[in-house]
Amino acid sequence: MGTDGGRGSGEWARHWQYEQLPGLDLLRAHYVRHTFPRHAHDGYVIAAVTGGVEEIGLPGGTVRAGPGSVVLINPEVAHTARAGAPEGWAYATLYSPRELITEVAAEIATPRGTPGFTVDMVADPQGARAITEVHRAAEAGNALAADTLLRGVVARMLSRHAGPLPARPVRGAGAADAERARALLEERMAGPPSLEQLAAELGTSPFALLRAFRERYGMPPHTWLTDARVRRARRLLDAGTPPAEAAVTVGFTDQPHLNRHFTRIVGVPPGAYRRERAG
Repeated sequence: MGTDGGRGSGEWARHWQYEQLPGLDLLRAHYVRHTFPRHAHDGYVIAAVTGGVEEIGLPGGTVRAGPGSVVLINPEVAHTARAGAPEGWAYATLYSPRELITEVAAEIATPRGTPGFTVDMVADPQGARAITEVHRAAEAGNALAADTLLRGVVARMLSRHAGPLPARPVRGAGAADAERARALLEERMAGPPSLEQLAAELGTSPFALLRAFRERYGMPPHTWLTDARVRRARRLLDAGTPPAEAAVTVGFTDQPHLNRHFTRIVGVPPGAYRRERAG
């Protein structure tokens, strides 16, 4: 099962969607040499480590997750991931859309407001097993079980480890400049300005803009732009766009350029990702 993609010996991954669970991305993988650069997700991450050790670099520091651990990451939180042991790590991940989390939170009456996880990792072997069971049910084509188990997992995590999603503090002109810079990079993704040009357009200095952007989004503008390009490329591939066309549309120089960054951030190559969508 899965896609080696020519990566290190013993590595495999499957990143896919089950049509009966719309909006949910599923990733099961074993990585040894693969490292995820700093990136963020539109939705929530709920991951069960099933073997080895995963090291996750988060704003509050590095977390080491071993078997039986559940990793919980809120939307738009910048993070990295890599092996924390020679044998790498294996895990089953649920990339949940915000709508599912909000819906389940309303049903179980968690704190008011948009729910967010209040911890980065918990030791929860039972919860970790339940996450892997969602994967097994989806892989077996058992829609009733997969949906039931998924909602049970989300409810378990929200009821034990959630509070209102903290609003990002907007502190003065710097934060406003960072948000305007992000919007401009979104608009001009295929031909972005330099940091100096961006700062001049916003009436600030390059260093001040860099500092404000890092504080607001957890990464510098060029790192954020690469992540944003990959996210947009994913949406294009989801819609059936060929990888070569998607690469140029989002501003990568060619398909190999897309392949490299896409594989690093998503965990599988664009071709394998698109084949799972087409199937």
